[in-house]
Amino acid sequence: MDENMDISGESATPVDGDRPMSDVEETTTLAVTDYDAFASKIMPDPGYEIEDFQHHTWHISNWRGLEKRITGPEFETGGWKWRILLFPQGNNNTDTVSIYLDFADPKGAPAGWHSCVQFALVLWNPHEPTQYISHNAHHRFTAEESDWGFTRFFDLRKLFSPSENRTRPLIENDSCNITAFVRVLKDPTGVLWHNFINYDSKKETGYVGLKNQGATCYMNSLLQSLYCTTYFRKAVYQIPTEDDEPSKSISLALQRVFYQLQTSDTPVGTTELTRSFGWDSLDSFMQHDVQEFNRVLQDNLEGKMKNTNADGAITRLFVGKMKSYVKCVNVDYESSRVEDYYDIQLNVKGCKNLDDSFMEYIQEETLEGENKYQAEGYGLQDAKKGVIFENFPPVLHLQLKRFEYDMQRDTTVKINDRYEFPMEIDLERYLSPEADKAKPYKYLLHGVLVHSGDLHGGHYFALLKPEKNGKWLKFDDDRITPVTDKEVLEDNFGGEDSNVRLSPAIRTGGRNLKRFTNAYMLVYIRECDIDDILSPVQPQDIPEHLQRRLDEERALYEQRKKEAEERHLYLSTKIVTPDTFSRHQGFDLANFDDRQYPISEVPQFKVLKSETYGNFKHMAAKQFGYPAEQIRFWVLVNRQNKTVRPDTPITDNFLAMTMEEIHTKMAARQNELKLFLEVADKPINGKTWFPQPEGNSHIMVFLKYFNPDTQSLEGLGYLYIQKFGKVGEIIPILCEKKEFPSHTPLKIYEEIKPNMIEEMKPKLTFQQSEIQDGDIICFQKALTDKEIHEHNTAGRIREIPAFYESLSMRIVVQFKPKYKDREQKPEFELVLNKKHTYDDVSKRVAAHLSTDPLKLRFTTAHPTTGHTKNVIKRSTNQTLQEILQTSYPPNSANLLYYEMLDISIVELETKKFFKVFWLGKTIKEEEVIDVRLPKTAIINEILEAILQKLSLSVPTSRIRLYEVLHCKIHKEYDYNDPIDKIQEQPTLYAEEIPQEELEKSSNEKVVQVYHFTKEPIRSHGVPFRFVIKADEPFSATKLRLQSRLGMNEKDFSKVKVAIVQALSYAKPQYIEDDNFVLSDHKWTDDLLGLDHVDKTGRAGRVGGEKAIYIRG
Repeated sequence: MDENMDISGESATPVDGDRPMSDVEETTTLAVTDYDAFASKIMPDPGYEIEDFQHHTWHISNWRGLEKRITGPEFETGGWKWRILLFPQGNNNTDTVSIYLDFADPKGAPAGWHSCVQFALVLWNPHEPTQYISHNAHHRFTAEESDWGFTRFFDLRKLFSPSENRTRPLIENDSCNITAFVRVLKDPTGVLWHNFINYDSKKETGYVGLKNQGATCYMNSLLQSLYCTTYFRKAVYQIPTEDDEPSKSISLALQRVFYQLQTSDTPVGTTELTRSFGWDSLDSFMQHDVQEFNRVLQDNLEGKMKNTNADGAITRLFVGKMKSYVKCVNVDYESSRVEDYYDIQLNVKGCKNLDDSFMEYIQEETLEGENKYQAEGYGLQDAKKGVIFENFPPVLHLQLKRFEYDMQRDTTVKINDRYEFPMEIDLERYLSPEADKAKPYKYLLHGVLVHSGDLHGGHYFALLKPEKNGKWLKFDDDRITPVTDKEVLEDNFGGEDSNVRLSPAIRTGGRNLKRFTNAYMLVYIRECDIDDILSPVQPQDIPEHLQRRLDEERALYEQRKKEAEERHLYLSTKIVTPDTFSRHQGFDLANFDDRQYPISEVPQFKVLKSETYGNFKHMAAKQFGYPAEQIRFWVLVNRQNKTVRPDTPITDNFLAMTMEEIHTKMAARQNELKLFLEVADKPINGKTWFPQPEGNSHIMVFLKYFNPDTQSLEGLGYLYIQKFGKVGEIIPILCEKKEFPSHTPLKIYEEIKPNMIEEMKPKLTFQQSEIQDGDIICFQKALTDKEIHEHNTAGRIREIPAFYESLSMRIVVQFKPKYKDREQKPEFELVLNKKHTYDDVSKRVAAHLSTDPLKLRFTTAHPTTGHTKNVIKRSTNQTLQEILQTSYPPNSANLLYYEMLDISIVELETKKFFKVFWLGKTIKEEEVIDVRLPKTAIINEILEAILQKLSLSVPTSRIRLYEVLHCKIHKEYDYNDPIDKIQEQPTLYAEEIPQEELEKSSNEKVVQVYHFTKEPIRSHGVPFRFVIKADEPFSATKLRLQSRLGMNEKDFSKVKVAIVQALSYAKPQYIEDDNFVLSDHKWTDDLLGLDHVDKTGRAGRVGGEKAIYIRG
């Protein structure tokens, strides 16, 4: 037994059979010695082909005298040698016996070996084989896991006496038998029961997966299907993208994903692609409908392919034609229209298989009796109404309607019924008699997109056969594995699973478990076209710029990866130079990482830990342009008072030490090494350049000068002072540094820590003042009464302690524009005061942006996501510090979003604002009108404000305002309604009432038209009013609808028109007959529904589901 193996298989509720089953307590008289029958009874059907089955019994005597760990005789099954491994007193416990099946020779087995085994271990009384206890399990035996079994096989106390309805003990006369029943199973895919630790998809299958961003498995499954359709991949490569940016170009981002899937050895990310869609991180955590995503994506790509070498590729691949018709029975009259389709939606409910669905799809409906057809020129006639296919495309996408609206439950439900589909299908029988059948319509299954779960969530993956004669593979996000035909077909038919591998104790009552994993979309390829559709991608098919850019990025990635892997070999070293100190406006010598204040520009080096200090010193001297003998480094340390000061100089005695040793010896508690660069102007006594740290009375202090005129500090370098010298003795030196007269009165302070700035007494010595190496002395001129008055009048800080207090109140705030999709505004940082009011902040930001401070509005950011959070009202009495503290944890970056307004913030907060979408002659012609009115205004004032900004087509026309909720007209407002009736954040539309509506006759009706996708509850788009004209045939109604929608003929041909019950959302009544008269319908509260894919992305869904949107 390998000591590293996990042999603690616990007796627990089984999960997919990979844990022990419950004890088998038998009351029947079946004996263990009836080996074949007994094995069939205690071991469930594994569901896989059995390569070999053997049983082996080990007789054990003198149980109480056994060693703690023993193995039984070896036996052979499936060409491998096995043995039973026994811990009589338990393995890591003392109250249960532990028994395992052990692979006998893991070290002698070939590299990469494995054996998939279903086994049972039975302990039984050798004198009475009906008295036993058994467990069974299955396991993939490998070199890493060469034994598997049951740590808690049975309670030791119950072994030696009859228990649990047994008439005799299991161990009698200190002896028993242990039998191993072993089935070695065939592993057709090579991954049966694989734990996928260190699994390499590219090595095992030649393909790599796609990373899941949160809920993008639906997208991943479709992208892999499209990628494996190599004709499509080549067409995408043909779109010109050389000058595009990946984050803004869907075509380029998709090309990059495809190229990386071809060339990468690891899973490929899709963040760049979804960013090109215009999605944010929230969109990546929302699941969408695969068919809808496919249509929106292909519509976008089809537009990008126009007038390129790929023009028409999507139509050639995926578009077929179908004919809708009504044919009279007794007269020679037929009304029909032929339209394109990109996929076919097939019913699952009520159908057993694909053939049933196709037959139902083309089944004719008889129009007779009260439902007779009004044939032009023939009056009411008996007729046949139906749909027939004119042709099928080379790549056929079949959408299985697994989700349907349930009227009784008043909700959409998933249909998990069994539904079969074949590996091959001949579709000729579903074609029109007039269809071109020169080439056969035999189709081969190429892909199965699977949904596992229910309506409220689940997981998508794809089963694909990328090569005509290749293997089936499972594309499950970042993992690709081989699968069997059974896993492609039977496992995804749905229905009830009559062969769930559970214990006999669990599988009772003859009830089968419902399968929630089933096919959702099928991809078939026409056999006569498959060689062209799946022809390999050649190097010349890939744009040269794509290869070049990605190769450069890959090289950069590898370089950064190498740097990251070698980071532990390097020591981050920051050096504060005299120049850094001179420019620093804050505490200490520099600000390294406190983001509340401006960060100092400190030179940083990545130094090998093994590098000697001598080499580092020479490198730094060269970098800063000094002779090596004229520089010395001091180690900066964190003092207990939370300041960072020089502590110890690194002398030339350490030249041979490594940088790691320096770090460990002098700054072990810090992750990085912080140094101060001391530069000597001239040598001491003509010999040494620096005072020796040992045995001298010198102290190195740093000097800062405060200028109240400029309200700033100036670092004046450092000064060596005598410990026993008096503070007042350095006044002439300080005056000389600032070129003041030597007897200029000065005030001298020590910067002890940010909130402790103490004035120094000139008559005390530096030792009495407790000055040590690295301390900071700050000085200023002593001010006259006149100077004090001038500073007070100007509002300037005049004393060092007050100025340091003001420094502690400084805060760096980052400002970002709130709306990036509008005119680009800059991002910037400002150093502000924590006590600033709203108006103070506005003035500073306005000065930076050269705008009016009253035309700015600010919004806080969420502390973790950084997204916009709450608008800050100008009336707030909070300080800037209070505003930011409510949003940010300590020491994090401070962020505010800003808007540049068209009006004063004062007006904004005293008036009510509306954004109204004005509709032109078509609902595609939208103009956004901003309206602001006093909160006491009425609706008519909104309409008047709109009329001031545009002109009507007919001056005498009337306009109306209506509110839209869930993409349907919720309320139409009366002119005299107060605007307070309008809810917060409404979706408002205004339009010129069409003349045909104003002039409609009494027998004409106005109905609401709305948009949906596949199911009436999935609404989108802009609803509108529409006149149903008396006795108008549907062909004429369609023309008016097309005109109102502003659609071209091709796009409108994809729109299906239906009558929808407003309240129940029952199955829509689709109108396919051009002679149908809508005015004959008994309209109550019914809606006219337009079924088509939403391309706007603006509208949501009932229940919160967001429409799929891909920007153009």
